Amino acid sequence: MAIKKQYLKSKPVCKVTFSIDAEDAKKVSVVGSFNDWNAKKSALKKLKSGTFKGTFDLETGNSYEFKYIVDGVYVNDEAADAYAWNDFAGAENGVINL
Repeated sequence: MAIKKQYLKSKPVCKVTFSIDAEDAKKVSVVGSFNDWNAKKSALKKLKSGTFKGTFDLETGNSYEFKYIVDGVYVNDEAADAYAWNDFAGAENGVINL
């Protein structure tokens, strides 16, 4: 699992690339506070290596909670900047700080 951040000089946006190794998975999404936890808005693309990857433009100056959904199972990213307890989910979510 990995998170890559690329800050743009021209606007207050960071291009964030989420990637997760899930060779046997059929479907992977990243959901979070940046997309209303909607898996349909954030499907990741499977590469030949078995890694799923996707890049999203997120506004800087914010923190976002997120998780991956790997074939219906919620998974945290070990590369998250922090973790936050979520009462609704009854579990911790990863946090990315921009």
